[in-house]
Amino acid sequence: MSIATEAPPPTAVPPRSAKGTPPWEIAMLFPEQGSWTESDYFALNTNRLVELSEGFLEVLPMPTLYHQDIVVFLHQRLQTFLDSWGSGGRAYFAPVPIRLWPEKIREPDVFVVPKEQLVNRLKTPERIDLAMEVVSEGSEGRDRDYEKKRADYAKAGIPEYWIIDPAHKKITVLVMDGNAYREHGAFGPGTKATSNLLPGFEISVDECWQAGSS
Repeated sequence: MSIATEAPPPTAVPPRSAKGTPPWEIAMLFPEQGSWTESDYFALNTNRLVELSEGFLEVLPMPTLYHQDIVVFLHQRLQTFLDSWGSGGRAYFAPVPIRLWPEKIREPDVFVVPKEQLVNRLKTPERIDLAMEVVSEGSEGRDRDYEKKRADYAKAGIPEYWIIDPAHKKITVLVMDGNAYREHGAFGPGTKATSNLLPGFEISVDECWQAGSS
């Protein structure tokens, strides 16, 4: 008496590229979404901003000149303060991959690397003291910076996280309280955003937007 067995599913045939479609043959050279490792990520050669999260690549939108002018303004103000403060830490801006934990790589717009992490500047920093994100246009960008990165940066134990929101003309400063962030302040037009981590450091909210439009 023979026992019926289920036939194996047919082997999927890779799509072939044609006019008007992506170059599928090149895409097939890379891991599938959900299967990317840190080794795969660091071997990727691209001029796009790309982050790694739980095996998935997240391709970020290309920044506008307005976005980058704000990033430059924030970086300059932050580095000037750090130089005067004498902590030995330094401010940097994307694209620089930051390893929050294994298989989780983010690229904050602006961030502070503490002195002890600067011993070997050829290595990817594994700890930062402060992260700033300038929110990109659209609901996806808002969800990424307000929700996903807030959770990621808190889990990584980054002491302070600034969310710079041009659309709402607001800067939100979050500080660690136990295992999660609490709001240090939400600063609007006519005010100055202040730091809990860096006493004396402040950013004029109005000057921030002017930097992107001047």
